[in-house]
Amino acid sequence: MLGGTFDPIHLGHLRAAENAREALALDEVLFVPSGSPPHRTGPLSSGLDRFAMVALATGLHPAFVASDVELSREGPSYTADTLEELRRGRPADALFLIVGSDTFPEMPTWKDPARLFALCTVAVADRPGAAEPVLRSGSAARVERVAGPGLAISATEVRQRVREGRSVRYLVPEGVADYIGKRGLYR
Repeated sequence: MLGGTFDPIHLGHLRAAENAREALALDEVLFVPSGSPPHRTGPLSSGLDRFAMVALATGLHPAFVASDVELSREGPSYTADTLEELRRGRPADALFLIVGSDTFPEMPTWKDPARLFALCTVAVADRPGAAEPVLRSGSAARVERVAGPGLAISATEVRQRVREGRSVRYLVPEGVADYIGKRGLYR
């Protein structure tokens, strides 16, 4: 599972997911747009728009799947709750949570981190420009480092470029760039 606001999804997200898929031999990567993220202000675009962009971005990859599991749930989107819901639906599957190396140090501040780490293995994907996180050995947490080429792209930068009337092609998938333009997002 790779979660996030995906406001919008960009090639950096897709590359991190592909790195994790290859490194960990994952059969499938679920892309889960957050419904109501508790650690930040709400997304600028609607859940429907963000889900549509994720579906467009992942649709051509046979192992990538867009999921509305958080968008269809009321209240704040806590990752531990999402993982628990996925675990109920897939009791025999090994679950991995893909996070960027910039996000990993924040995880102890998330809701119920002990439950979260008990439900999955955390796959930490290198993010260009982020400090290398310390992966502590000897803890109960299952953590895997995911190496591979990363792309230094941020959704903030993509939104800023749209606001300025600049191109976002080759920062987001082509279908996502077209969707942003047709829907007039981030202007």
